[in-house]
Amino acid sequence: MEHPVDGAVRPSTEERRAKLVAQAAALQPMLRRQAAENEKARVVSSEVVEAMAEAGVFRLLTPERFGGHQTDLRTLTAVSETLGQGDGSTAWVGMIIAVTNWLASLFPDQAQEDVFGADPDARVTGVAAPTGMGEPVEGGWRVTGRWSYNSGAPYATWAAVGALLKDEAGAVADQALVLIPAAELSIEDTWHTAGMRATASDTLTAEGVFVPAHRVLSVPAAAEGAYPRTADDGALFSSAFGPMLTLCLAGPILGMGKAALDMVIDQAGSKPLSFTIHGRQADSVGVQTQVAEAALQLETARLHLYAAADEVDRSAAEGPLDYTARTRLRAQVGYAAQQVLAAINSLLNVHGASAFAEASPLQRIWRDANTAARHAGLVPAVGYEVYGKSLLGLGERVSLMV
Repeated sequence: MEHPVDGAVRPSTEERRAKLVAQAAALQPMLRRQAAENEKARVVSSEVVEAMAEAGVFRLLTPERFGGHQTDLRTLTAVSETLGQGDGSTAWVGMIIAVTNWLASLFPDQAQEDVFGADPDARVTGVAAPTGMGEPVEGGWRVTGRWSYNSGAPYATWAAVGALLKDEAGAVADQALVLIPAAELSIEDTWHTAGMRATASDTLTAEGVFVPAHRVLSVPAAAEGAYPRTADDGALFSSAFGPMLTLCLAGPILGMGKAALDMVIDQAGSKPLSFTIHGRQADSVGVQTQVAEAALQLETARLHLYAAADEVDRSAAEGPLDYTARTRLRAQVGYAAQQVLAAINSLLNVHGASAFAEASPLQRIWRDANTAARHAGLVPAVGYEVYGKSLLGLGERVSLMV
């Protein structure tokens, strides 16, 4: 964390971003070295988590007044892409904690103080799906529920989880996110998957946990940009809710695509193309065209993702995004993720069957990217539907995450 001291000039946004990306890049050798073992253990090692904390990953989007870096969506995307070049699961955990810390910073100021005041290194994870239920009690809510796919669960100090809040008559009155200390939740070991195994995206459970009223955020209100925070912390905390929580998901996937491209190019200079006259894959026109197409697909994804991130960052300072713009951003992020998957598939075709050897990082990248891209926030059909409806003037809204 850098503060102006004795009249020193505060580093520019670009300088701060470059430093944070460089710190993330310095972790890549460790991430590659530990990726296979972390996958077997089904959790990112504590050594890697502490290294990410030291590199400032978890504080990327938290307020400066709590010791955070208070950067922007472009910086989060660049850092998570860089981490993704080392290991997809690690990048995902880092991204999830960083963006959920931002989410916690949208809650009322007292909730922010609860989370970050005593612990600037707080790590918030969460599940937006409203699979919990809140019953009104004096001073707040009594919450019970189960929340699956909570990435980074073993290292969380707090969780932001979705719940339907009932009124005194027992009818559902609101859909909300509620902040609960991790110590008051149980973790069920449910994350047994083909990819992203080290994210430890297990299930959280709560039985009658008390949540004070100030630790509640209305999701329908937040989706329209109405946040209950009152502290003047700058533009970051006016960023559009749905776009922030969906666009962030593609950074690690983009990094995995770049890692696959680099690996295939590196080995194409010495790996033979079996059953042909070519002693090197690199000499084959077929290989050359497939590698070029994959590189362009990754660049297409990058252009969409960073243009969308910049639009969110600009709108935070200049004024809210309208619904049509938000639907386009939702479609863009799903489209970008699909471009990365297509590129990775082509690259594995080029590399050949050896890509699926257990010792090859390519098979893990393939599994991890295909798993991550199926996150609900990246499903392309939903993004295309909401954008298509908007373009055609149809008023039906099928998702709050827009």
